[in-house]
Amino acid sequence: MTTLTDAEVFEAHRDLMFAVAYRMLGTIADAEDAVQDAWLRWSAEPRPDVGSPRAYLCKIIANTALNRLRSARARREAYIGPWLPEPLLTAVGPDAEERAELAESVSVAMLVVLESLTPDERAVFVLREVFGFSHAEIGGTLGRSPASVRQIAHRAASMSRHAGRVLTWTGISSAR
Repeated sequence: MTTLTDAEVFEAHRDLMFAVAYRMLGTIADAEDAVQDAWLRWSAEPRPDVGSPRAYLCKIIANTALNRLRSARARREAYIGPWLPEPLLTAVGPDAEERAELAESVSVAMLVVLESLTPDERAVFVLREVFGFSHAEIGGTLGRSPASVRQIAHRAASMSRHAGRVLTWTGISSAR
């Protein structure tokens, strides 16, 4: 049986960490920076009793993204005008332009919805709804009880449904 090096374990989970960070932070550059910060933490900390590297790395990236969100929100308070997230386009091949337009409208709508949530609500929403983590797993990541996470998830889902209706009404999320 071959044991993976720290770098190999990290690389095996890089895409997942980027996806979590991007959905929480809203920009590619911030997500890449968060993944780099996670690497620095991962490579510097001793981990003799880590049972699940995936869960541990998700905890690192979620906390890194939360810290960045809290500081970003404080920086944006001085910004005049709406903050618009940066869409991540991944469509290629035939009909790529049509898929890119649809993906962009849905991606922007979702990122605008996420922006309406607090950092903790966003973390819970992304980890629960997008990646399927349990309330207990999210609670362990955020240092909260599963009941507290369940309540935050309920508030976030309610806010996202409301924001989604507003976006649909304004035409932001409608496909062409």
